[in-house]
Amino acid sequence: MDKPAARPKRTRIQREKRELIGEAALEVFSQHGFRGSTIDQIADAAGMSKPNLLYYFKNKEEIFATLIHRLMETWLAPLREMDATGDPHTEIRSYIRRKIEMARDFPRESRLFANEILQGAPRILPLLEGELKELVDEKAAVIAEWMRAGRLKKSDPYHFIFAIWATTQHYADFDVQVRAVLGENRGGEGRFEDAARFLEGLFLA
Repeated sequence: MDKPAARPKRTRIQREKRELIGEAALEVFSQHGFRGSTIDQIADAAGMSKPNLLYYFKNKEEIFATLIHRLMETWLAPLREMDATGDPHTEIRSYIRRKIEMARDFPRESRLFANEILQGAPRILPLLEGELKELVDEKAAVIAEWMRAGRLKKSDPYHFIFAIWATTQHYADFDVQVRAVLGENRGGEGRFEDAARFLEGLFLA
């Protein structure tokens, strides 16, 4: 049987244009969600014509799928790095720190993901039920073993992970609220370090 023809490699200009479109789409999707965004809005944000954009992506769905798959890879990386052979407190502390850093550095990506979940995850449910669930099952088993060994306080390992997600992503999804409540003196860049220290104490007490 003949092997399928290899997909031709993209040129440097094609890669750059796709990155430009992806950056523009991230801004639009994170503000308006998938349903509220249009190809015209993305083309305007990218500074190109709609026909030019459609040369690189065939439709809005393809742009979104490219973004969300890249986002999931980034989002899951810190959890994948949790080492079963490491010290539990060091591993949990590192995970919390990475998640807070992501809230600081990738707020638009966090809002994009949150918008998709709030809509019922119609475009990423297979990822959630497949790759995400498998990874969480694996790491929940690691945390449960640490708890059985008395190296962490006993609790439900799944809800332990969910609680870290909820508290760390709050600083991306509700950043305006956080800064408004903390005020000028505490609402600067230092808020992320303050949050990391607090959450370390909360989860590792």
